[in-house]
Amino acid sequence: MLRSSIVLAFVLLGFAAQAMAEKVTLIADTNAKSAYPIGLLKLALSLSGKRYDFEFLPDSPTAKRQEEMVRQGSLSVFWTSTSKALEAEYRPIRIPIYKGLLGYRIFLIRKEDQPMFSKVRTLNDLQGMVAGQGQYWSDTEILRNAGLVVATSTKDEGLFYMLDGGRFDYMPRGVPEPWDEIKGHPNLNLVVERELMLVYPSPAYFFVSRDNPQLAEDLERGLNVAIAKGDFDRYFYSSPMIQSVLKDANLKGRRAIRISNPNLHEDTPLSRNELWFNPEQDKGEAP
Repeated sequence: MLRSSIVLAFVLLGFAAQAMAEKVTLIADTNAKSAYPIGLLKLALSLSGKRYDFEFLPDSPTAKRQEEMVRQGSLSVFWTSTSKALEAEYRPIRIPIYKGLLGYRIFLIRKEDQPMFSKVRTLNDLQGMVAGQGQYWSDTEILRNAGLVVATSTKDEGLFYMLDGGRFDYMPRGVPEPWDEIKGHPNLNLVVERELMLVYPSPAYFFVSRDNPQLAEDLERGLNVAIAKGDFDRYFYSSPMIQSVLKDANLKGRRAIRISNPNLHEDTPLSRNELWFNPEQDKGEAP
């Protein structure tokens, strides 16, 4: 009788634990770009000390729509490069999910223009050229603050055709982006510039609603546990996307032009060196 009671108690405890599992609603894992942050989020929550179940939405809403859905509560979390405006409206988890890698910007250019960029050595040299950016991208303000000339478009897709057509000279892209973009536009005369990179602190964070502080706390706790155990770096360097990017970008071999980011919140964890990618210390593989 006692044995049966113990078994029943464990069964009931199992049902109770299942019932207490928190639910996280995410966009569907439809490509490599979303696979990486979703995998990191799952890792963090698995180390948070809480049980979480995941629900995936079947569609792929735009970035702006995702922000609205988090505000409304139909989506639990979104991820993007941070800004003061975003951090004022949403709860940021201030741990860069790509280790700041998106702040290393390499250029899409027209194929015949590589000799012109090979002569660039300083920010002043670059100020004589025109960059192309989305009108509402946070990077647009960063570039203009550095004295760079920027042409903009409200339609992201149009930028590739504007570059090909000579409306501007280069298009700074985060290092995971340009190779897939070239593959997606095989009819355009575009290549990845080989020698330069523009560098500024540009962390991408997880963001949640300010009405969901528990999820924010659990995410932050889990990410910090992953960092302390080395799981974060192992995940980062073992990602096929990150491995491909680091191989193709050759960041160690590029001339760096460094600028500031006036759009960073004062609580950005710039002093936590373990959170940031450093090309000079690039492991190149999972530790």
